[in-house]
Amino acid sequence: MGSPVRVLAEATPDTRDRYVDLLRVASLAAVVLGHWLMAAVTPDGVGNLLAVVPALQPLTWLLQVMPVFFFVGGFAHALSYRSLLRKRPEGSTESVYAAFLRARLQRLLRPTMVFVLVWGVAALLIQLLGGGGGLTGVTLRLVTQPLWFIGIYLAMVAFTPPLLRLHERYGWGAFAGLAGAAAAVDVLRFAAGVPYVEFLNFAFVWLAVHQLGFLRADGRLGAGPALHALRRPALLAGGGLITAVTLVAAGPYPLSMVGMPGEKVSNMAPPTLALLCHGLWLVGAVELLRAPAARLLARPRAWRTVVAANGVAMTAFLWHLTAMLGVYGAMLALDVPLPEPATAAWWAQTPLRLTVAAALTAVLVAAFRTFERPAPTTAVQGHGPLAALGATLTLLGVLGLSMVGFAGLLEGRTALLIAIPVTAPAAVAMTLCGWLLVERAGRGRGVR
Repeated sequence: MGSPVRVLAEATPDTRDRYVDLLRVASLAAVVLGHWLMAAVTPDGVGNLLAVVPALQPLTWLLQVMPVFFFVGGFAHALSYRSLLRKRPEGSTESVYAAFLRARLQRLLRPTMVFVLVWGVAALLIQLLGGGGGLTGVTLRLVTQPLWFIGIYLAMVAFTPPLLRLHERYGWGAFAGLAGAAAAVDVLRFAAGVPYVEFLNFAFVWLAVHQLGFLRADGRLGAGPALHALRRPALLAGGGLITAVTLVAAGPYPLSMVGMPGEKVSNMAPPTLALLCHGLWLVGAVELLRAPAARLLARPRAWRTVVAANGVAMTAFLWHLTAMLGVYGAMLALDVPLPEPATAAWWAQTPLRLTVAAALTAVLVAAFRTFERPAPTTAVQGHGPLAALGATLTLLGVLGLSMVGFAGLLEGRTALLIAIPVTAPAAVAMTLCGWLLVERAGRGRGVR
């Protein structure tokens, strides 16, 4: 009897699209590596290497791969929702929405809730004992920032059923509508100066990328003979790259595809049309690599590696900043010199820092990986309105926590979430209540 990973890998059906699993792991790994490389920590605080060395900002056109993860999410959500619809008892009018939400969000929210609770308790104890200054305070503020991704992904899951229906009716037209809306928002923002309209692109940009996953699920990004199958991804990659370069060169968009400290305009927060075009070229590029990657994943060892990584990917993503800041904290505590960022000494020290951060992340993954294993469920129906309320509360709570962090917990530190001040305790309460509602609503009747 082999290991669980080997058994799972060997049980993979031939019909499974293994490349999607590879893209999921690779995109999260690229984000983790990017965060580790961009951190420029000195005894005075935490900076951004891309601000210290602006010449490195073009690297974000390779390392900003969140569009690939959301594209993969669209593919998986389409298959999952359609599967639940097929399992619904014939003639039933009850919604499968709640069961879909619970099934898709279990592996996302269970490790997230553990992360939030562990860090919430740690932050409270630190500040009750009089800590929270220096790098500790920065850590309490920064460790929750990656949660914005959880919030956006949750919104994509929640909007899958109506957007999938639009896709099934209009195909590429549904994507074009979302992309056109994103472009219109930027026109209103930059040309007409309409206030607050830019925040609509948190929905339009990311949901447009998500819609590309629906197109892939239906074989509409590349199908047929080899050369024909490459035509559409090549057009997507080339067109997206040329348009993104043009927008950055001639428009109000910055070069960096990640947020930079002090910049007046960010391509990320809120997303811009330039970021959407960046996403198009990335999606096209990874689709061009599908065939060689499929041949690689046909090898048992390569596929076992992907299966193992997929089982802990979300846990590693949640805890990677904790590990990185822990490494720097240990270096400061042990009086290990921290060279000035981007100097020769700093670059020479980088491999060691990354190795130790990876090792500490592995330790944290070993401690918390069990929470990424969802309980089996056979429910295909549930309480739709209750699930929608739960998803909304969780979305607001997670986004609020990503903005406010755990620093200043006892002082009642706030951040603005859609023009509403939110504190860390309020954000945690919304997140937990929303998650419990999703769990409760999704435990509907199963199939006999």
